[in-house]
Amino acid sequence: MNRQRITPSVIPNLFTAINMFCGFFSIIEASNGNINYAAWLIFVAALFDALDGIVARLTNSSSELGIELDSLSDVISFGAAPAFILYKTFLYQFDVYGIIIASLPMIAGGFRLARFNVQLVGFEKSFFIGLPIPTAALTIASFVLAFYDNGYSSPYIHIIIPLVIVVSILMISNIRYETLPKFTFKGIREKPFHFLFLLASVVVVILFYKKGMFYVFVFMIVIGIFRHIYYLFTSRSEK
Repeated sequence: MNRQRITPSVIPNLFTAINMFCGFFSIIEASNGNINYAAWLIFVAALFDALDGIVARLTNSSSELGIELDSLSDVISFGAAPAFILYKTFLYQFDVYGIIIASLPMIAGGFRLARFNVQLVGFEKSFFIGLPIPTAALTIASFVLAFYDNGYSSPYIHIIIPLVIVVSILMISNIRYETLPKFTFKGIREKPFHFLFLLASVVVVILFYKKGMFYVFVFMIVIGIFRHIYYLFTSRSEK
C-alpha cells in the first residue's frame, strides 16, 4: 500500500490558507456591520502572510505552488476584503462611482501580484517593485480603524478617496519599496536605519494607537515616493 508522505510545504501552506480564511471572514464581518473586527482581521491575515514566508524559509520548503497560493490568498485578504470594507464604510454613498473607486485596490493589487510572480527570480527578495499589496491593505485598514465611527465619517471622505487612488497607483508603479530587515544581527547591520524605523514605529503606535498605525504606513509610502524622486534626479544629473 502506497502512503503519501506529508511534505514540509504543508505547514507554510496551512498558514497561507489561514490568511485566506481571514480575508473571507473579514468580508463576512464587514457585511454584518462589524467594521472594527473586519479591519483587524486584515492585520491578522498579514500576520499569517508573514508567517508562511518565515516558516517556508525555516523548513526550506519554498515552492512555486506556495507562491501561487500565497498570491491567490492575498487577492482575497488584501484586495477584495479591504475593497469591500471601503465600500461599506465610506464609499457606499457614491453608488456606482463608489463601487468603482472601492474596487481599485483589488484590481491594482491583482495586477501587482501577477507582475510580481512573472518577474520573481528565486524566493528571496531584498526589495519590491511597486507598493506591496499587504502594505496597501494595512494602510486602508488602519485608516478605517482610526477614523471610521459608526457612520459618522463624512469629514474624512475627502481623505479616503485620494488615499485609495494613490495606493492603487503605487501598487502598479515602478517605485521601489524595500523589504523589512530580518531580526538577526546580520539583518540589523545590513539595514540599521530600517531597524531604527521599526523601533520608532512601535513607539508611535504605543503613543497614538490606531492613528499611529495609519501614520506609520503613510510614512512608509511617502518615504518610498521621495526616495524614487531622489534617485530619478541623481541619475539624470550623473548623465
